[in-house]
Amino acid sequence: MPNVGKSTLFNCISSSRAQSANFPFCTIEPNVGLTNVPDRRLEVLTDICLPKRTIPATVEIVDIAGLVKGASKGEGLGNQFLANIRETDAILHVLRCFDDGNIVHVDGSVDPVRDKEVVDTELQIKDLETVENRIKKVEKMATTGGDKEAKKLLQLLLRYREALLQGKSCRTVVPENAEEAQMAHDLFLLTNKPVMYVCNVDEASAASGNAYVEAVRAAVADEQAEILVIAAKTEAEIAEIEEFEDRQMFLEEMGLSESGVVRLIQSAYKLLGLRTFFTAGADECRAWTIVAGDKAPRAAGVIHTDFERGFIRAEVIKYEDFVATASGLGAEERRGDVGARVEAAVRAAGKMGVEGKDYVVQDGDIMHFLFNV
Repeated sequence: MPNVGKSTLFNCISSSRAQSANFPFCTIEPNVGLTNVPDRRLEVLTDICLPKRTIPATVEIVDIAGLVKGASKGEGLGNQFLANIRETDAILHVLRCFDDGNIVHVDGSVDPVRDKEVVDTELQIKDLETVENRIKKVEKMATTGGDKEAKKLLQLLLRYREALLQGKSCRTVVPENAEEAQMAHDLFLLTNKPVMYVCNVDEASAASGNAYVEAVRAAVADEQAEILVIAAKTEAEIAEIEEFEDRQMFLEEMGLSESGVVRLIQSAYKLLGLRTFFTAGADECRAWTIVAGDKAPRAAGVIHTDFERGFIRAEVIKYEDFVATASGLGAEERRGDVGARVEAAVRAAGKMGVEGKDYVVQDGDIMHFLFNV
């Protein structure tokens, strides 16, 4: 919805600066920002290897215009909102969970559950329109043309239509196999995207939440969706503090161990089904992004397509083994290319795995690929 703190939150997690003001539809064109994924493991690897550069994983965040009732019929910036949201991979649904008489609410009162339902309904209406149109196109091919693929798609579309007519989102329809999952993805349905609810609260509720947050928890209990509690206005103030120690002191006074922004970025990364593997050495320590379940050749291809095409094997060190071995090095061994010394010590201890094409990369693996093209 408009005026719930989307742009304020966006500015906290992005190097971009979106306009944030106390009136509906302050945001018209989508603001796009790239943000680093905080990962303590990469910091530790950097401290060990002392590389020339460190490159973290990133995610792209899009701040889009607020949605109001009737958006599916073009109310407010409805059609534009729906076009922008269709291009994203997941939705961070910001809900206003704070009282402030100085910040207007488009519906005149604070009710995050009502706001959620308004957005859900508008997205469902738009999806139903999309599904109905696809059914009309596919039905003939499936019934008279004997197209097997069209028949499979039609069955999936009919299940989506049934769910939507019951007021349910498409993500409640579970694909029966990998083929159906791919068809579902290719439909780009709005309510089929994974969602996280971000409850924007006042500073006093940042650590414990409030009655609004509890109402949201009850409303989404059956959705298996994550809920994050963040005080966006306070996070904006924290983001302005330059010294790390001062920021930590501010957070501790609020009863928090880390900022809501860090939690949000890390949760968004996982919401997308993403995982991280590392390369570590004197030149570079880097976090690489893969999809959960990716095998070694696919991970190699993230670095370079030639690595995947000519993949031979992968040498894998578990993060914990790398760090433990590094801590056991003597002073003399901590000079020069420390990463190479750690790698050699891990290899000598028999803790380096040599993996083939079927190895499923685990989150936190430190990898070295051998290939030939």
